Amino acid sequence: MALAASAGLTFLIIVGSRNLEHYDAALFGYTVASVVAFGAVVFRYAIWLQRPATRVYWRRGWKLFRDRKNLIANTSSAAKTLVGGLAAQKFIFRRGFQRWLMHQLIMWGCIIYLLLITLIFYRFTFVKLTTVTLTPPYWINMGAVAITTLAGARLIIVAPSWELLSGMAPFLKGFTLFFWAAGTWWIPLLLILGVWRHIRKHFPLAYDPLYWGMVFPLGMYTVCTFQLSKAISFEPLMLIPRYFAFVAIAAWLAVFVGLIHSLLTRRISTAAVVRNA
Repeated sequence: MALAASAGLTFLIIVGSRNLEHYDAALFGYTVASVVAFGAVVFRYAIWLQRPATRVYWRRGWKLFRDRKNLIANTSSAAKTLVGGLAAQKFIFRRGFQRWLMHQLIMWGCIIYLLLITLIFYRFTFVKLTTVTLTPPYWINMGAVAITTLAGARLIIVAPSWELLSGMAPFLKGFTLFFWAAGTWWIPLLLILGVWRHIRKHFPLAYDPLYWGMVFPLGMYTVCTFQLSKAISFEPLMLIPRYFAFVAIAAWLAVFVGLIHSLLTRRISTAAVVRNA
């Protein structure tokens, strides 16, 4: 069964890449690891189902689910659970409208971010990347989760003095740490892409207003990490903003100097044109 699962996944990879025509050879190791891991999970699950108690539970469970008397009830119950439990979160609404609203805003914000980032990462992986399309605003991918981390950290800090948030503290800590880790993960990737753009491909490093889209996320990451360190009382984390602040300030100064230089150059060029005319 495990071999069949691995073979099936390999077949889907071949079909999805149009007979490997659109397959990136750099992903070969990742592909092998995914196929082996998928087969191992199926193998472990198949062994688990061989246990007498588990096999009885598995068979009776599916038998009851497929029963004509219970099929409609089970299907409708699953739909109600999906809509009422995950989408509407009625179980939280019973504990207060404000708490339900906060959960809804956090949940849908996370879902929208993950959907958009999936499309962006898909473009990084499967669409040809050029120096023209790789613009500085890609740093907003990190800045968005940095803003979320800052908001979560501030809520964690005030949670002890606000009854509404006191019960949500574990939830807030988990999601805040998740988004901080996501933002931290983006930094080395974006730095590597920047080195590839300007050093490997020799794209000219000249002032562009789009560079301000890189400066803000750097400052926001510094602030959110500082607040997160205070929120979870983890002093070693303070090492990052202590030095990253200089990186953010240096980036701001570099872009600002580039702005001034661009304005002066444009003014001098305009004056020269007028004088020659």
